[in-house]
This record gives sequence, C-alpha cells and structure tokens, in this order.
Amino acid sequence: MSTVLESSAPRTSSSASVAGRSLAGSPSQAMNHHLGGEFLTFRLGAEEYGIEILKVQEIRSYEQPTRIANSAPFFKGVVNLRGVIVPIVDLRLKFGCDSAEYNSFTVVIVLNIRGRVVGAVVDSVSDVLELPGDAVRPAPEIDAAVDTSYITGIANVADRMLILMDIEALMSGADMGLIDSVMQ
Repeated sequence: MSTVLESSAPRTSSSASVAGRSLAGSPSQAMNHHLGGEFLTFRLGAEEYGIEILKVQEIRSYEQPTRIANSAPFFKGVVNLRGVIVPIVDLRLKFGCDSAEYNSFTVVIVLNIRGRVVGAVVDSVSDVLELPGDAVRPAPEIDAAVDTSYITGIANVADRMLILMDIEALMSGADMGLIDSVMQ
C-alpha cells in the first residue's frame, strides 16, 4: 500500500506537502474557503471536485475495508490506520456515480474532521490548486429535492469545471452518521 501524502498524526494546522507543494494555508483561507484558497482536487465519475486541503490528513491506495453489517451501501467498512479505526465512505456510491470499480487509481482520502479521522474513496486524485477568490462562483440554486448544502462554489480552471465542497458539512450530515453535528 503506497502513501502519497502522509502526516504522522491528526493535525489542526498543515505542515505536510503534496508533490513538493506546501499544504499550509493562512487562517483566513481556512475560514473563507468559499472565497478561494488551496484545494485538493479529485474525480468522482466524470466530475471533478475540490476540498479544502487543510481537512486532508493523507492519501492512501485503496484497500478492502472490514465490512460492518447492516450499514448503508456507501459505507464500505473500517480499516486500521496505525492503530486508529477509520470508517471508509465511498463517495462514488454516495453521489450515485455510474462507475464504482476499484482499480490502481482508486484512492482513499483520509480526512481529519473535527478531530475525527474518516476515509473517503474517490476515483483518483488530481492535484492541489490555489484558487483566488475571484475564480470561485457561488453554487447555483437547485430544486429543494436535491441536497446541495455541501457545495460551496464552482470554479473554472482552464477548461475544467471544479465543484468545491465543504467536506465537513457532507460528512456531518445526518444520513452519514459519522460525525455528531453538535461537536465543535
């Protein structure tokens, strides 16, 4: 199992790097992520998403988790990560992507959200992008039947459209059952 990005312990401030790029961001970037900042980009099916880099602890190759009985289909199970039991959520299944096959590009983004470690399965990781605030547009208003509360904005990067998401809001959702929404 190869580790692309790793930090030895959960962190509240960033000190790791991806491909030689610093993951550190200013406090204003962390608080105003919808206005720009550094984002880890990844693919889910045909779409490309971005999450605030300060939420990322490490990126790992996919390994089959231990399944938990009677769990939601998108909850793949748990893995032991250096003594920490980490729940693994397949975001491809959560978002209803057509393809959810596991191959050499499939990775788990290990997140540190409110002190809780959670893994998110994605098709592949692209890169780390610094987005200026003027590159990010607000998320469009969509029918109330579609939950877009976790989408913080849309950015055009060259010929790519990037959907920016608040991974903390997504993982804290009642349907996920991973992080108590009253935890601070």
